[in-house]
Amino acid sequence: MIRYALSCDSGHSFESWFPSSTSYDEQARAGLVTCPFCDSPKVAKQIMAPSLGRATALPAPVEAPGAATSGPSAPGAAAPGVPVPAPSAPADGPVSLVSEPERQLRAMIRALHEHVARTADHVGEDFAAEARRMHYGETEQRAIYGEASLNEARSLLEEGIAVQPLPALPDDRN
Repeated sequence: MIRYALSCDSGHSFESWFPSSTSYDEQARAGLVTCPFCDSPKVAKQIMAPSLGRATALPAPVEAPGAATSGPSAPGAAAPGVPVPAPSAPADGPVSLVSEPERQLRAMIRALHEHVARTADHVGEDFAAEARRMHYGETEQRAIYGEASLNEARSLLEEGIAVQPLPALPDDRN
């Protein structure tokens, strides 16, 4: 692949990649190379510094922790490449991707799951059948939890059997 710096007859500058220099020439002759800004087919190569690969990689420049680089955006701004402190970034410690209210909600749902697991019997996919047996006096009443389809839950409610969905943790879906 080869990258060319190009410009159109309206003065727009842009870059484009081609499989080879011959490919660029063929596409330009066919009118397939156009300016992405004004769609002009009158495009020419510009002088461009060669991009040379290195036999060994150079080590990445080391910057101060919490620093970012920024170019000047107004008179008196820092020069390009000068480290600029990141705005209100924590100096150390993990960065949370979850807001504090969401973290608290997840903790409450997790505590609810733990409470239900400690105080009720898990009946799995037999939940609807077991709930009916208890409701109609075929087995003793006790706290149970398990899985039921939406249709099974609706049927239980229509029969007067109280059921309550247990909210799923977002982590359980991953």
